[in-house]
Amino acid sequence: MDSHPCDLVIEAGWVIPVEPHGVALESHAVAVDDGRILAVLPIAEARARYAPRQRVELPDSALLPGFVNAHTHNPMTLLRGVADDLPLMQWLTGHIWPIEAAVLGPRFCADGAELAVVEMLRGGTTCCNENYFFPDAIGAVYARLGFRCRLGLPVIEFPTPWARTRDEYFEKAQEVHDGFIGHARVSTAFAPHAPYTVSDAGFERIRMLSDQLDLPVHCHVHETAQEVEDSLREHGQRPLARLQRLGLVNRHLIAVHMTQLTEAEIALCAEQGVSVVHCPESNLKLASGFSPVEALRRAGVNLALGTDGCASNNDLDMIGEMRTAALLAKAVAQDAAALDAASVLRMATLDAARALDLDTRIGSIEPGKQADLAAIRLDDPETQPLYDPIAQVVYAAGRHQVHWVWIDGEARLRERGLVGMDVAGVLARAREWRERIARLPRAS
Repeated sequence: MDSHPCDLVIEAGWVIPVEPHGVALESHAVAVDDGRILAVLPIAEARARYAPRQRVELPDSALLPGFVNAHTHNPMTLLRGVADDLPLMQWLTGHIWPIEAAVLGPRFCADGAELAVVEMLRGGTTCCNENYFFPDAIGAVYARLGFRCRLGLPVIEFPTPWARTRDEYFEKAQEVHDGFIGHARVSTAFAPHAPYTVSDAGFERIRMLSDQLDLPVHCHVHETAQEVEDSLREHGQRPLARLQRLGLVNRHLIAVHMTQLTEAEIALCAEQGVSVVHCPESNLKLASGFSPVEALRRAGVNLALGTDGCASNNDLDMIGEMRTAALLAKAVAQDAAALDAASVLRMATLDAARALDLDTRIGSIEPGKQADLAAIRLDDPETQPLYDPIAQVVYAAGRHQVHWVWIDGEARLRERGLVGMDVAGVLARAREWRERIARLPRAS
């Protein structure tokens, strides 16, 4: 049989495709050409069928889809640790918003996003759902670095350095959206901050444009009990009910946090095709509440996983986030079988891609999809002995064991070394921002 030329064959001890669910294929290979997955097959068959320009042999590693961080504010890497151990509103109003008022601009956002890409790639993340200001500057960084992103178009009712009026937010959103139409790796979504910072008129305009442009709507919803109480007092409705009244509870909605939910609200999300993004470590650190993840999963709601921003997590570690999500779900449900390892891995890959409306392109290792892949070493003492590769990745592995990452079949991390990135320059700029921010007056 003649061998077919292709760009790349990756041979792994285990290929964890995510789809089919819960499967780990031992001694398998993934063939890649022109950025896409050609085949997933046993190593012996791959060697007989394909003549790759590059072959990567990883006999002690698990090969997975790259992680999809479904909610993050990546420029906030530059605020990592700036205001720890505070409740959400004190954290926001007393520290984060005043600091942002002093430093927020395109350079801050670009430098923070580049630091985030370094961290994400080193942890196996190949795609993120970004939600921050100056999306033009952030998107330019992702485009330059070849990182995949669903780029948030921010809308909020008060002035910021990005925009001063509601009309200006929408005008700039349209400009940024138009600038990335057809881009191979950067696409857009509306990113209204939250029900408590966006008016009915703002949400109605978002709904109309979301329908016209077929764009997701990425929004913090039901993050805290206080948010729900305030909405009842000001609007006579819980936030999700208000969004439903305004026509936003549908397949476009990416509802982040969702710690305060009734059975009826869970059923509504399932019926309307809403995706819920769980950010367990941020919720725990800010004491925002516990999302009923297992109840959402059993109801059939599409569940994704996100880290939130580094100012409230304080990292972009999707492996650690999976472990926390699985353990917390068991405690909240009082059921040791809740959110098993294969399901939380799906939240961090295919179901996160589905939330971003990218699941036909990424999120699983299937022929025809883009080759966004991550390899995790499992031969370290911390992950031996090995009985179940999926459980080992979720419950025992660390992001330091990620040693290869590809986006569109292009190596972005090679044996722990980042490809084509000036890490020293990224760190130098981070230190410069630290010195500037440390000199700012701080709330007591």
